[in-house]
Amino acid sequence: MSRIATTFATLAAQGRKALIPFITAGDPHPDLSLPLMRALVAGGADIIELGVPFSDPMADGPTIQRASERALAHGMSLRRVLALVKEFRAENATTPVVLMGYANPVESYGVEEFARDAHVAGVDGVLVVDYPPEECAAFAVAMKQADIDPIFLLAPTSTEKRYAEVAQIGSGYIYYVSLKGVTGSGKLDLDEVARRIPLIREKVGMPVGVGFGIRDAATAARIAAVADAVVIGSRIIEEIESGDAAGAPQRVTSFLNGIRAAMDGETI
Repeated sequence: MSRIATTFATLAAQGRKALIPFITAGDPHPDLSLPLMRALVAGGADIIELGVPFSDPMADGPTIQRASERALAHGMSLRRVLALVKEFRAENATTPVVLMGYANPVESYGVEEFARDAHVAGVDGVLVVDYPPEECAAFAVAMKQADIDPIFLLAPTSTEKRYAEVAQIGSGYIYYVSLKGVTGSGKLDLDEVARRIPLIREKVGMPVGVGFGIRDAATAARIAAVADAVVIGSRIIEEIESGDAAGAPQRVTSFLNGIRAAMDGETI
């Protein structure tokens, strides 16, 4: 069983939901990426989504765009992201790591080479935002052959046909984009999310995580009541930006502790 599947199975047995925080590798500086990954775990992360910085992150709002710009300015690349995962994996054998990014860096690297090197580094899943399921069956096969889960997005506008396509080639979990727009934008319609999740879960047959627009503990708790995972990205980047770089890991852990407690019903 993969680390991702094991994580969801363990949480389900405990009656708990997965907390999946996102940071951009290399932001605010590559030297802080490993400490920040440790901070996510200390804050209660069950799975880490690690952003691969890209110069044209079309699905990301201004907050994550800034994070990519800072990381790229420090020379962060896909190869260096894999080296970071390998370093993290040397000290943490249990927390799954999912790379989230765009097709261009993967294509430039070479899909087969990327699959091989990501497996060696200890990557558990890959979510390529601009790889629609109907166009990347070969990519999904390459990932699965390397024991890496190809993870896909679904949105409020997704059809049942798209659910079926994702169910056929995806694995690990589904990332449900709860808003129409970019990361960090808009206001969540929690009732609509609650209506959508059971149908998606039934059609795709895998856990469903909800992201985009989750900014506080109360919202995370409400999402956790209906979904299998809560994904938080832009709000964490804001914590990183909110003070001196050296204090970023402590701020991130403190913020996530509140989210984790709310999801577990300790506070609302």
